[in-house]
Amino acid sequence: MVDDVDEVREVVCEVLRAAGFAVEAAANGSEGLDSLARDRFDLALIDIWMPEMNGLEMLARLREVHAAPRVLVMTADDTPQTLLRAVRFHAYRCITKPFDPETLVTRVREALEAPPSLPPVEVVSATHQWVELLVPCAIEVAERIDEFLAHLKADLPEDVRESVGKAFRELLLNAIEWGGRLDPQQRVRIACLRTPRILLYRIADPGPGFRFEGLTHAALSNPPDHPSDHLREREAKGLRPGGFGLLMARAMVDELLYNEAQNEVVLIKYLQEPSAPSRST
Repeated sequence: MVDDVDEVREVVCEVLRAAGFAVEAAANGSEGLDSLARDRFDLALIDIWMPEMNGLEMLARLREVHAAPRVLVMTADDTPQTLLRAVRFHAYRCITKPFDPETLVTRVREALEAPPSLPPVEVVSATHQWVELLVPCAIEVAERIDEFLAHLKADLPEDVRESVGKAFRELLLNAIEWGGRLDPQQRVRIACLRTPRILLYRIADPGPGFRFEGLTHAALSNPPDHPSDHLREREAKGLRPGGFGLLMARAMVDELLYNEAQNEVVLIKYLQEPSAPSRST
């Protein structure tokens, strides 16, 4: 556990030890790397802004460490630039300070229990206006990315954050399940574009595409008199319960556009009403 504030280190270590974990503490990135050179750890909790060597610098150096631990980043700085750098350096998850003990223990358990062989998320673009990621096709990764991208919408009204977040999550899970076949070696490309007037997500899965009429596991394909037929299809295919995601996504955003093959989708939410086209005289 790496943090330059004595009280934070003491409280976090006390909480984790009470939950049954063995914990060693360090006051900055340099001390943390020294500990990793002496012993092997399963997980590192790293603060971002510290003297001598900050958490981002430590994360970059960890890529050179043999059998480096999985990393949870702890920070009160949840700006897009900081979070994107943490993801680029292969942080497993970010925990925003202040956090309660229950959340901390839950996140630590999740990180330790996650499959060790999942490929990292690749950051293609990391600007405030254009975030682009390559995401392994695994449900566990989708949940982390959904949480991370929520920070990029923190300044939006709550109803907009909620509607766009739900729509994006369903479309991403559909891409991972259907296009990526839940194969972590396959990747979904996600782009999040932001201007003062518009929020746009583009999701492209690695599959060959589909037609809605042949998508028997989706609620969209069901005849009105058989609204639940897709649930049996989902169970037979080993997919998660639900399947109303595409219908819900259409209802919760302003525009939903598919390419011809229907393996790419663009989700649009207007933050300001589109201007009416000017009329020439």
